[in-house]
Amino acid sequence: MNFRSIYAHGFARVAACTGRTAIADPPANAAAILRQARECSDEGVALAVFPELGLSGYSIEDLLLQDAVLDGVEDALAQVVAGSADLLPVLVVGAPLRHRGRVYNCAAVVHRGRLLGVAPKSYLPNYREFYEARQLTAGDAERGGTIRVGGADVPFGPDLLFAAEDLPGFVLHVEVCEDMWVPVPPSAEAALAGATVLANLSGSPITVGRAEDRRLLCRSASSRCLAAYVYAAAGLGESTTDLSWDGQTMIYENGSLLAETERFPDGERHAVADVDLDLLRQERQRMGTFEDNRRTHEERTGSFRRIAFTLAPPDTDLGLRRVVERFPFVPADVERLALDCYEAYNIQVAGLRQRLAAIGEPKIVIGVSGGLDSTHALIVAARAMDRAGRPRTDILAYTMPGFATSSGTKDNAFALMRALGVSVHELDITPTARLMLAELGHPFAAGEPVYDVTFENVQAGLRYDYLFRIANHRGGIVLGTGDLSELALGWSTYGVGDHMSHYNVNGGVPKTLIQHLIRWVAASGQFTDEVAKILSVIVEQEISPELVPGEELQSSESKVGPYALQDFTLFHVLRFGMRPSKIAFLAWHAWRDADAGAWPVHFPDHRRVAYDLPEIRHWLEVFCRRFFGFAQFKRSALPNGPKVSAGGSLSPRGDWRAPSDGNANAWLRDLERWDMRADEV
Repeated sequence: MNFRSIYAHGFARVAACTGRTAIADPPANAAAILRQARECSDEGVALAVFPELGLSGYSIEDLLLQDAVLDGVEDALAQVVAGSADLLPVLVVGAPLRHRGRVYNCAAVVHRGRLLGVAPKSYLPNYREFYEARQLTAGDAERGGTIRVGGADVPFGPDLLFAAEDLPGFVLHVEVCEDMWVPVPPSAEAALAGATVLANLSGSPITVGRAEDRRLLCRSASSRCLAAYVYAAAGLGESTTDLSWDGQTMIYENGSLLAETERFPDGERHAVADVDLDLLRQERQRMGTFEDNRRTHEERTGSFRRIAFTLAPPDTDLGLRRVVERFPFVPADVERLALDCYEAYNIQVAGLRQRLAAIGEPKIVIGVSGGLDSTHALIVAARAMDRAGRPRTDILAYTMPGFATSSGTKDNAFALMRALGVSVHELDITPTARLMLAELGHPFAAGEPVYDVTFENVQAGLRYDYLFRIANHRGGIVLGTGDLSELALGWSTYGVGDHMSHYNVNGGVPKTLIQHLIRWVAASGQFTDEVAKILSVIVEQEISPELVPGEELQSSESKVGPYALQDFTLFHVLRFGMRPSKIAFLAWHAWRDADAGAWPVHFPDHRRVAYDLPEIRHWLEVFCRRFFGFAQFKRSALPNGPKVSAGGSLSPRGDWRAPSDGNANAWLRDLERWDMRADEV
């Protein structure tokens, strides 16, 4: 399939539809449903969900028992079935249907000229404004049966799963309105039985506050069930004799809102989103308690019936109908970013504060370079001391210039240390580094400009060797500064180097989040205005280890890749186990246009860049080689430090366990398969 097709990457496009209902006029309602269905088909939609009792109208009360209406509904349903023959979407349509002398509130599932099955509403509200039990019969006990519709017997019951044979992971279950409001909804059992997409056809008249209640229930169901939840409520045309209607539509996935339409619309509307079936499958694979819960309820979940159908999705470029954050560790939403930064910073502070208290309140020894990571670790340490009621002078901060230390970063380090009121020290490592290089017989000692890995690591190792010995001498612990991104890429000096410390507060924080944490600390008044000004200068600097002398600044990102892209890949590998080709597809949509989509607040304009597919593919290969084929031996021996992000950590005692002698072959092969489709890209 085409690399640019959503269906090649495990997505299913779904729609929640609402429109104008014609009271007790089934032919008109069928025509309206088919009109929207054709629009959805043109958009590449695989599933279109319509409101409760949409073929008759929900608010027709005793007219639900009129034969003229019920006959019209059956004819209208046949009209929808016939009209769906050349359409892509599975249509889920509400209809009152007669069965064994009673009338059931049903969801008819239709695809390509075939009625796949009928799901009755399990629970009928008969309280406050609702009187459904007067006209309708509950369908909770109708498991394993059939219903005769249009001269044919089709599966009938709340125990139906509709599975696409040619779109792995697309398994649909349908419930109706009130079913979602009970303590154990049919959809919960269906999810345990294998449903990944849960649909709800709703009438649900609107009263003040009810829309938020619906959102809460939809979000909760999608989160608990590790599923997508597609909700469509009735709107225009329903009777306003005693009630009103808002036509709310929502699509949630694993607790996240993907799409919704405005409420109280003046015409037909449908919310559309691309549901990530791979993501849902990965979540269920990881969360063992989901399977444990299924076994507990095996007696009921094991009896669900699976109805297979062929979707035949298109393999064309349909775009991507979902928000893909450029920085998955850093939300673009202003309020969410502020909350995330508050929590991340305080997780780090609380972790360090507890460690100090547990080991007898030692001093903190930290190397301060004037770069991002050591800056952030230092402001975490300062706040931890404040909370302990200890003087900040118990933080022994050392700047340790080497062969390539710039005056700018050194000046920033001194300015920050003094503004925070910590103990300020300078220890020049160049004499010792020269001695060590000479004793090693390194060409640099003879005046040759050889700046190899030995030259770099002599400096990095000496810095931490000094810090550990200072900690011994002064009764302290070495505070680590290396971040999650560097751990992922192996961009650290192993052993007695920036890989090691007594406690590392930054080990769970990716580089892209550290930048925003520093901005948040500066903007939220955590420290004085003087400190905030210095932090604002530091966060705008080029990221560099400053180990190689020369006029051109040594750039970390030129070696290991843009942290923006590498953190994007890290999130999707660590959190969801995605294959490189899918990550590339998502990265392309997130990064191909600098002017499209939202950027995190205060993100500098000059850093708002775009990446094309060749760049994305190149740095993906670098990531795969370093993450899977090289860096694990460093991660297998990490010091303690708190997990910060829900995106995961790389501690061998936490989120990530992998062999140190592994390889990147499987991931590189996936990239090679992408190259073989280059003509389609």
